Amino acid sequence: MKAFLIAAVLSIPALPLAASDDCTEDAMIVFDGSGSMSEMGFNDLAEPRIFDARRALHRAVPPIAKLRRLGLSIYGPGENANRCANITRHFAPMADAAGPLLATVDALEPAGPTPLTAAVAQAAETLDYRNRPATIVLVTDGKETCSGATCQLAAHLAHDGADLTVHVIGFRVRPEHFDWNAGLDMGTDTAAACLAEATGGKYIAAESIDDLVSAMSVTLGCPVYGALE
Repeated sequence: MKAFLIAAVLSIPALPLAASDDCTEDAMIVFDGSGSMSEMGFNDLAEPRIFDARRALHRAVPPIAKLRRLGLSIYGPGENANRCANITRHFAPMADAAGPLLATVDALEPAGPTPLTAAVAQAAETLDYRNRPATIVLVTDGKETCSGATCQLAAHLAHDGADLTVHVIGFRVRPEHFDWNAGLDMGTDTAAACLAEATGGKYIAAESIDDLVSAMSVTLGCPVYGALE
């Protein structure tokens, strides 16, 4: 019997590492809807970033949403005269969020600056981060452009949070200024990486659709299912 049990255990395929052991933590996705998500041309991209971001979310989100409550905030577009105040919490974490999440991102028309610091702070409050464990995944293509003190917020969240983890996915991040002599600097880190460093999260650079799908799986995925197809 012992030999049988050992053989059975060894035959179980290894599952990918994930952000949570049991998917009981609520999570907010903070998604970059700023104008740079519609950029194309100078940065050698065939299409605007938002096109491939949508494709990646359609692959990554449905299996995750079956097992984890997800919420969604988007920064960038909006009607506020103060464009840096354009942060929309579309919904707090809820079960089976794939449908509304994907519909919202599909309808997104990127515009405006990048108030990512305020957006992450708002998401943390939505998650009641001082009193219970939670996860934030920030998907951004660049750095803060609204004078937010990103690393100061990171230290504050780490100090005051019950157990808040912030993961940052840098999707096709590019230098602020393109240098024709140096060429294209692929995979440039965003300054928002300090949010992950301070809270024990991951910073993952993603260039392709597959990269973004994998990053979403690593940061939000559950060990009860295998690698995303």
